[in-house]
Amino acid sequence: MSKKAFIFDLDGVIVDTAKFHFIAWQRLAASLGINFTEHENEQLKGVSRVDSLKKILEWGNEELSPADFQLKMNQKNEEYLDLIESLDTTDILPGVQDFLIALRSKNQPIALGSASKNARPILEKLQIIDFFEVIVDGTNVTKAKPDPEVFLSACQQLHMPAHKSIVFEDSVAGVQAANNAGMLSIGLGDANTLHEASVVFESFTDMPQDYINTLLQQ
Repeated sequence: MSKKAFIFDLDGVIVDTAKFHFIAWQRLAASLGINFTEHENEQLKGVSRVDSLKKILEWGNEELSPADFQLKMNQKNEEYLDLIESLDTTDILPGVQDFLIALRSKNQPIALGSASKNARPILEKLQIIDFFEVIVDGTNVTKAKPDPEVFLSACQQLHMPAHKSIVFEDSVAGVQAANNAGMLSIGLGDANTLHEASVVFESFTDMPQDYINTLLQQ
């Protein structure tokens, strides 16, 4: 059987931690007297912590000293880490675990490619960290998606060429990063938003029964 590298984003693909980011950013914005709704939150998806805080400050017309900026970033991360303490296996998005089990049974190499600096503790809480041979996260990469660094690093560590790599993403920047790397991009979510992806499914449960075999034969 042919081998492909299967690379997964974390937030919105394996687990939905977006709600926790939203609450943490909302609390931070409130502490600065800045209004923060779902509308603003949408604009922070796939954006780094530093750039997210810069955007929030711009929206509120506020400025912070470098020391206070760092303090607020730390505060946001601590809030977020407190919130994800409650994560467990029930938070894995539908169909993901079955897909990972099927990949493992077919001896396919699996990696995580995420901007999150908390990827490892999250995968541990979900009890699926052992599925991933390689984890590339925000602690290993410097360039944000749509730069393909995170995915290229993952396929290199799996010793697989980019053209034999398949990426699962829920953000426009992530899909663009996969495309920029010359990989097959599979979007998870809204087909209109993710129209640049090679294929789009609402979720893993919407994929055809033998979809892994289809991918392996492509």
